Amino acid sequence: MSYAEFPSLETSLVGMPLDAVGYPPAVLERYRKLERDASRSLDEAGAPREGRRTWVVPGRIEVLGKHVDYAGGRSLLCTVERGIVVMAAPRTDRNVVLRDARRRESTVVPLDVSPFPASQSPMPWTIYPRTAIRRLQRNFGDRVIGADIALASNLPPASGVSSSSALMVGMTLALAGLSGITTDERWQRCLAPRTSLAGYVGALENGASFGELEGERGVGTLGGAQDQTAILCCAPGKLDVFGWTPVRHERAVPWPTDHVFVIAVSGVVAAKAGGARDRYNRVARTAHRLVAAWNAQGGSARTLYDAFTEAAEGSVITDVPLALREAARAGADAEFNAAHLDARLQQFFAETWQHVPDAASALERRDLTTFGTIVAASQRGAEVALENQIAETMRLVSLARDAGAVAASAFGAGFGGSVWAMVPESEAERFSSRWRDRYVNLFPQVARRVQMFSTQPSAPTFELL
Repeated sequence: MSYAEFPSLETSLVGMPLDAVGYPPAVLERYRKLERDASRSLDEAGAPREGRRTWVVPGRIEVLGKHVDYAGGRSLLCTVERGIVVMAAPRTDRNVVLRDARRRESTVVPLDVSPFPASQSPMPWTIYPRTAIRRLQRNFGDRVIGADIALASNLPPASGVSSSSALMVGMTLALAGLSGITTDERWQRCLAPRTSLAGYVGALENGASFGELEGERGVGTLGGAQDQTAILCCAPGKLDVFGWTPVRHERAVPWPTDHVFVIAVSGVVAAKAGGARDRYNRVARTAHRLVAAWNAQGGSARTLYDAFTEAAEGSVITDVPLALREAARAGADAEFNAAHLDARLQQFFAETWQHVPDAASALERRDLTTFGTIVAASQRGAEVALENQIAETMRLVSLARDAGAVAASAFGAGFGGSVWAMVPESEAERFSSRWRDRYVNLFPQVARRVQMFSTQPSAPTFELL
């Protein structure tokens, strides 16, 4: 069984029958179960079956491209064979009723009242759908209608596989589809290509404006559109290279079909709230500080990528431009010292102009040894410059290599989360068992929360027909 071809990225909305996607049998059955769970949740709530619509929204792997999207760099991405099924039906009142089919939790968001009343402290996961509702109302007004929405997921939450962004994508498509917003002139003008839609959902999450679509309160993180782009745009069976601000697809390379990703969920929650959000945002603010330092010396950059190209003055970028390094030293202070800023410049340069393009080329010619070497260099950059790795994820990476992985890397926001390892499919089960046992022996306190699963690059988001 092989994956089907999906429509080009010029098409914003994709629909197909579940059986036509080409999922492996076990993956297909898991999605059918999620569909049944979501349907049962709506049935139990008395929601009518007429008018129901359903979307399959996968999680993603950031193969390479650590903390570069909001800075304009490059990433190498794919989706996983797990995700969220979002089932929605229109309501006759002005409420959006959200139901988590597996947790048996629910919440009501009135459309005529702010989704963020000062006196309310909603369940943590509801900040994402509430943010999507509020932003769609700002951009498309009273066209947003009430809905019953059931969510059924087999993505491990707060683990780095982007369950939160998958939820944002699913909510946006469900509300836009039920409300007829996708036929709105502004949608057609601004969001017709899937890459533009991905950029818009990223803007929903970080609160930024998107062209003529005005910004609104986000979820409080300073991220870009990497996760949303992978979830909406990545081709099945391939790894895709994307550039950022704006989202642009650069190339796709085939994944070796005799290999899989084994994902190890570390058991350390990769949340983006409270202190964790502050640590995550500090990594982003380092890039913003570098842009400000460059502009203070006469530049006009919007992103760190722009600052590199301005500093290079039309030359091919083969290293960090000296003028940019000097600007960084001049802009250093007690919070962001010169060594930290210089390390971040080096990490961004390496990810954007070396690691991502070189790794894609190595995979294309099936040079897995070189691919593994590049991934190891990217991981070192995260440990040294981003300061977002923890003992558990660093150890998972080294244990994977010791156990024979072709390559291994932590991914996502950092400060917890997951690690991917590339291994031959025939060895995946034995590798996973060996990898888990060695890790749990070192970190017994997280044993009950550790999860492992295998996946190949999977299909992007689509509506079930």
